[in-house]
Amino acid sequence: MAEKKKKCLALVAHDRKKTDIVVWANFNRGKLMNFKLVGTKSTANLITEKTGLEVETLLSGPYGGDVQVAAMVAQGEVDAVIFLRDPLGKHPHDPDINTLMRVCDVHNIPLATNLATADLIISQINP
Repeated sequence: MAEKKKKCLALVAHDRKKTDIVVWANFNRGKLMNFKLVGTKSTANLITEKTGLEVETLLSGPYGGDVQVAAMVAQGEVDAVIFLRDPLGKHPHDPDINTLMRVCDVHNIPLATNLATADLIISQINP
């Protein structure tokens, strides 16, 4: 019998939200262990370092990581995205961020942009 494929969560956080995503991931470690996790470079590395969770590392956001996540969403490889954005910061790769958000909307993929919605997603999605 074939092994059930794990659902995939993408984890992304802007610099001012990195601490928040690490605290959130550590709190939800038991649940997150049951998912395939992918993330942009510094977010993935930080979560792995601080929580011990295995996170597949993509490119850094400004170097195409957000677009990689968007492509994975479009290809049906990601089941939900946790993207803790800094809404008050300016980001040179804003077009990439908007692409990721638009692709999530087009493909009806849950997208959390703050801790409250991240909590809702992790409480409702089954691995």
